[in-house]
Amino acid sequence: MKRFPKITLALALAATTAISTSYADSLQLEVDSNPIDRSDKFMPHSYANMLQAATPSVVSVHTARIVKVARGGRGMSPEDELLRRFFGLPAPRYEQQGEPEERRMPQGIGSGVIVSADGYIITNSHVVTGQSEDVADEILVQLSDGTELEAKVVGTDPLTDIAILKVEADDLPAIRIADSDNIEVGDVVFAIGNPMGVGLTVTQGIVSATNRAIGIYGERGYESFIQTDASINPGNSGGALIDSQGRLVGVNSAIISRSGGNIGIGFAIPANLAISISQQLADSGEVRRGFLGVSIADVTPDIAEAFNMKNSKGVLINDVEEDSAADQGGIERGDIIVAVDGKKVESANQFRIRIGNTIPDTKIELDILRDGKPKTLEITVGSASGRFAMGANELVEGVEVAVIDKEIAERYRIPKNIDGLAIVSVSPDSPYARVLGEGTVILEINDNEVETVADARDLLRTGVNKLFVYSRGRTGYLALRVE
Repeated sequence: MKRFPKITLALALAATTAISTSYADSLQLEVDSNPIDRSDKFMPHSYANMLQAATPSVVSVHTARIVKVARGGRGMSPEDELLRRFFGLPAPRYEQQGEPEERRMPQGIGSGVIVSADGYIITNSHVVTGQSEDVADEILVQLSDGTELEAKVVGTDPLTDIAILKVEADDLPAIRIADSDNIEVGDVVFAIGNPMGVGLTVTQGIVSATNRAIGIYGERGYESFIQTDASINPGNSGGALIDSQGRLVGVNSAIISRSGGNIGIGFAIPANLAISISQQLADSGEVRRGFLGVSIADVTPDIAEAFNMKNSKGVLINDVEEDSAADQGGIERGDIIVAVDGKKVESANQFRIRIGNTIPDTKIELDILRDGKPKTLEITVGSASGRFAMGANELVEGVEVAVIDKEIAERYRIPKNIDGLAIVSVSPDSPYARVLGEGTVILEINDNEVETVADARDLLRTGVNKLFVYSRGRTGYLALRVE
């Protein structure tokens, strides 16, 4: 059997919805947009001074859950009970006595980056949720000098794997932030974090690739990773990827590995994306994403030749939704997008992230090629929020479905030959959230094809139901118990 490498989120030990916590002060961060000097042919013999300045901005993040265990008697601890089950030992003959008591159970270890002197810290969403769908009950941040501070979760965004924490402190060593759009393959970078819980550690590498998408956040996720060979291991999640000047260029997030350890393929979320998401979470507790209403595709060499282009860089507009922001701004089918606000775009994924990362109602300039001639359009970006509210109906508690239309098919990348009901919203509080996921298509219920919401409601029965579904390129069965 052929073995494939697995993708590991670099947390020592995977996503929830945004948390709305109000903080009076907005998060205002400065970005150093100057690129590094690549003209210097002489490599420094040491980066010690730079790292001494940057490393204190990285913290260790410890999470814990509060669990209830039986009190009194000779009751076994959770650790002993785990060992008993592992070795197949018989259960004790005595019974636990007394009322349950709360006990603190360590959950995991990750890293974080201080981005403001007044206590805002960026980390990964999966660092504060672990394997649960809820944030940890306790989050403790340890500074480089050993100081421990209790942290609160301001908000999380599972679609980018970014979370923002807040500690009550002043004069913290905030990291300098670079414009991550300026990085290039071959640039020297350093990964700083708390791998395996051993303490703050620095590793060196280079930028191996940019704008990398590996599909770990699902069909609706926003991925544009910086790939690096700097050693990243479990515990590095949420730590800093910095350039040779000590500026933040990325937030370490994941690795590809067969063993779970580093093999030189690590991924970091670009600083520009992390900062944008964090500022929105700090300001309002939620993320508002831009939306144009276009169907897009990469420009392949064949498409470039067919459209008389000199190179295959850009994004092809396959279709434009009527009355959408794109339609109102003058975008037409067959246009080639080459830049957004003067910054080049080279792939459909990169363009999708640029637009999604733009706050709705913002005016942007698109440089396009139309019939081989350059043209600039000014577009007011629409909102992705509530795109599926029309036509969506609750099927079971906390789960909304809708008949597949062109927009839904494009958003969830549903093939044309798939017909059924798309799940367009799942509340985190829904009792069905662990079984049904957003973007999944319900094809059959109890061996009957589903075409409308009314069909689905008629076919569902109390008890266990057999669902045949499509998700992420595959079909299969799910068992759904309806109370």
